[in-house]
Amino acid sequence: MFSELFRAFFLIFVAEMGDKTQIIAMTFAGLFQIKEVITGVILGVALNHGIAIALGRFLSKIVPMDFIQILAGIMFVLFGIMSLKERATEELNSKRNVSPIFTVAMAFFIGELGDKTQLTAMSLSAVSVYPLIVLMGTTLGMVATSAMGIFVGKLIGSKIPDVSVKIASSIIFIFIGTIKIISNIPESYINTPNLLIYFIMLLSIEVYLIRSLIKEQGTSQSAIKRAAALLYEQTNELEEILDDICIGEESCGSCVGDSCLIGYARNILKNARNNENYIIEDTVNMDLLIKKVYNVNIAIQALGMIVADSIKNGWDKNEHFVVNQVRISLEIVVFGRKLNFSGSLDDYIFDAKKENHNYGSILEKTILRLSMK
Repeated sequence: MFSELFRAFFLIFVAEMGDKTQIIAMTFAGLFQIKEVITGVILGVALNHGIAIALGRFLSKIVPMDFIQILAGIMFVLFGIMSLKERATEELNSKRNVSPIFTVAMAFFIGELGDKTQLTAMSLSAVSVYPLIVLMGTTLGMVATSAMGIFVGKLIGSKIPDVSVKIASSIIFIFIGTIKIISNIPESYINTPNLLIYFIMLLSIEVYLIRSLIKEQGTSQSAIKRAAALLYEQTNELEEILDDICIGEESCGSCVGDSCLIGYARNILKNARNNENYIIEDTVNMDLLIKKVYNVNIAIQALGMIVADSIKNGWDKNEHFVVNQVRISLEIVVFGRKLNFSGSLDDYIFDAKKENHNYGSILEKTILRLSMK
């Protein structure tokens, strides 16, 4: 059993080193979070190889592999074009819990259809005693090579402007898709006029979208700077308020740092401002943090300020956003649990009053007062 697992892992790992899927993983790393890319890789590869192992070579008898490869190539070209559309990318990122994972999964699923790794999975399953072990081995092999690509992608992506990452991603996807299409269409279609038409159309679309992307980025730069300045100012003010909420060692004993609910909030604010990165990759389970007797009145004022500013400035609702992490920690301080915050003030206050009517009323007045400023 272990020999089958190792053999499947080793064959896929060696075959995919430097291959297109590793480059695809590297590209996605510049667009999405690491855990989203890894999850997408696992789902896409497991589904692809699962079909290969379950159906063997029966799939190729139903649908010609050349057709599948052409379809995969077209999908890659389309994804390369879509990655240059600013609005499409923003919509994709706004649905962070679903869209990125689904996108990566589909890309890997389609990209591996009829590829050597799928054929390898088919061949291994034909002589295997434990087909599920083979599936596990091939999937782990793909994840291992993809993880290396993701690491490089994150390392490079953090030092390259977003526009450059999108342009590079577009070129990579279109290149891979074009190779797939040209390699699998009938030779009678591969002639100079057809190739000229294809590349001229593709180049025209790319140039147009790149110019539009650069223009949009330029016009939005001032808005981004204003938002960053506001965010920096708010996090600085929040950190000062949290210092007042903290009751100090004289009242509660030795400080436990970021293992404490308020200590955690102070720490992530400090790191966010120092690194100018307001999205937290790894959040903690706040229910497991140490809770002490805090100044609830100050906590309500801070919470009111966060909610008022979030509604006024349209801050991101993503819980990985540092301000939302602080908001949640303050909600636990005041109400004992996280409240439902969808952007509707009425719903938020209703949930707060349901938990504690007195605190909820004070919070409502605080938010309304701060909103008037």
